[in-house]
Amino acid sequence: MGKVHVLLKKEELDQQRLEGKVVVVLDILFATSSIVTALAHGALRVIPTVNGEEALGKAQRQAPGSFLLSGELNAQTLPGFVHPTPLALLEQKIGGRTLIYSTTNGTVALAKSRRAAQVYAAALLNGSAVVERIVRSHGDQTLLLVCAGSADNFNLEDFYGAGYLVSLLRQRGSDLEFSDAALAAEILHRDCAAEDCLRRSRVGRMMLARGLEREISFAAQQSIYAVVPNLADGMLIGC
Repeated sequence: MGKVHVLLKKEELDQQRLEGKVVVVLDILFATSSIVTALAHGALRVIPTVNGEEALGKAQRQAPGSFLLSGELNAQTLPGFVHPTPLALLEQKIGGRTLIYSTTNGTVALAKSRRAAQVYAAALLNGSAVVERIVRSHGDQTLLLVCAGSADNFNLEDFYGAGYLVSLLRQRGSDLEFSDAALAAEILHRDCAAEDCLRRSRVGRMMLARGLEREISFAAQQSIYAVVPNLADGMLIGC
């Protein structure tokens, strides 16, 4: 029987205990939502980096015009980088290009997960596709749903995203054992509408104050994409 755990923030990841486990990283506002959107709209790959310096180093290895630099640090867009939200990326015609992407939390969570047997990026946008992949390929493995959080803080919207995945897993009738944190996330998802939850979260309120209402509404959509970003060899490819 597979077990499903929810980690409330990336800092709870124990890299020494990831062997054989499957990790799904969630950063709903906005890293994993942006990664999913980019790949769903034809990006060749996403290269996640832990900071802007690493992103610039990766960019130097790419052919001119073949990539897009996008990222933020502490919610401020990095100089010379594209704003790292889904709709902002779509405005850049991401199809056929490599996205080199750096964020304060989501890409760091992916880096911390690399020792796991498999690492996926999930959002509300691709929840059903991620669950189908898990049930088909990893039904008997331990699953860690990792909420990226913000600088060692719990983020409501990521926990909601984990609850959505738990709800979908339960609907599939899978033979899984859910931790108390997974059950709590499921209850949140059951009792709160997606966009309402995202708007009421701390990050959501900050985004609303910056005029990013459309970005929140976009990220609140559930299972509109079939792509499942899989991390391998330092890059995310849709599968």
